[in-house]
Amino acid sequence: MARYGMVIDTKRCVGCHACVISCFVENQIPDGYTRSWITEITQGEFPKLRTEIFSERCNHCENAPCVSVCPTGASWIDEETGIVNINTKLCTGCKACMAACPYDARFVNPKGYADKCSFCEHRTRKGLASACATTCPTSAITFGDLDNPASELHKKLAGRQVVTRKPEKGTKPKIFYLK
Repeated sequence: MARYGMVIDTKRCVGCHACVISCFVENQIPDGYTRSWITEITQGEFPKLRTEIFSERCNHCENAPCVSVCPTGASWIDEETGIVNINTKLCTGCKACMAACPYDARFVNPKGYADKCSFCEHRTRKGLASACATTCPTSAITFGDLDNPASELHKKLAGRQVVTRKPEKGTKPKIFYLK
């Protein structure tokens, strides 16, 4: 059993959008929609500015508000992997999960169901990394088992300042950003 997560190194990410494009292609996302995106945050005053680049997607939260508000049970957490999933056959497209997600990670697919990053579960079940992690040209994205101390993910976390997006929401996200 594995509990999957992702580490994104903000010092390595150059905002090239390779992760966004690989996700789009790998998961056959309809034109005009996305499961991942790039956010740039600039702080300071000119000429002393600092820009951080964040590759963002569903955070596969342990305390996922999208799951608890779903009226049909279409949104659920896989007990083996910790991946937050959507059963498209049960989803009515009511958008309750979209309203509950503090990361704006969901959209309604033109086919009528909620959609979002799946950590490329079709790949992870075969022992492969997510498409975004595989494609990143700067190796800024590391995907792996949060419970395996020998994993590359744990090695990247060692000795570095780690943050999550919107920790005040109490969702216990499994996307971590290295500073």
